[in-house]
Amino acid sequence: MKRLVNLSPSRPWALLLGLIPLALVLALYLAGSDARLTENPNDKLLPSLEQMSSALDRMALQPSKRSGEYLFWTDTAASLQRLGLGIGIAAIIGLLIGLLTGALPAVNVALSPLLTVFSLVPPLALLPILFIVFGLDELSKVVLIVIGVAPFIARDLQKHTLEMPREQLVKAQTLGANSMQILFRVLLPQIMPRLIDAVRLSLGTGWLFLIAAEAIAATDGLGYRIFLVRRYLSMDVIIPYVAWITLLAFLLDMALAWLSRRLYPWHHKGAAS
Repeated sequence: MKRLVNLSPSRPWALLLGLIPLALVLALYLAGSDARLTENPNDKLLPSLEQMSSALDRMALQPSKRSGEYLFWTDTAASLQRLGLGIGIAAIIGLLIGLLTGALPAVNVALSPLLTVFSLVPPLALLPILFIVFGLDELSKVVLIVIGVAPFIARDLQKHTLEMPREQLVKAQTLGANSMQILFRVLLPQIMPRLIDAVRLSLGTGWLFLIAAEAIAATDGLGYRIFLVRRYLSMDVIIPYVAWITLLAFLLDMALAWLSRRLYPWHHKGAAS
């Protein structure tokens, strides 16, 4: 008799099993919404699909009477630009620090304590300082994402670099490779897939810092819009925005996973990404 731990569902069954919990959550929401709206048609806590569809149509397909912009897409573009800049800069900084501290003992000794301290500082606690130093414009929001994400990426790549087989470095030096060649021709290609994995894992954290910054000081963005309409209890806007943020995060994760498989197929042989 097969044990449960050894049973692996086929791809169609895996897809079905993944959709069942989502369908149950949706069914529970629809039942709760219908019950509340039947009791009170003006209830705003659990809007119906029709109400959310109408709100989304108003935000995404009709220009704002005040600015003439399509607010949903303006907010999306603003948030994605901030997130992309923040995560991109954090990835570059994390890659450089992780590679150097993992490969060069002298740099490790010098920077590892500072990296550890930075990774323990709650980034949201620095938000008022960032607003004071960098102002309320885009820079402070991007810097918050960088501060929140870069230490995680750096420590992950540092650990991965330190775990590289020492034999590789010895063989490279035997063949005459200098330090720069070892760094960029031996170690760097091997940690690039790990960099993409670290960025995928840090996307959720990046969204958290972005939404927090936009909620406090912004004039557009998904987080800004959610906190703006909360004063009117506009759950018909908030829920679609939250769902859209979730979908964007999922699509970005899938895109990075595809990119990793495309560029580094050897990294994924025999393992699911």
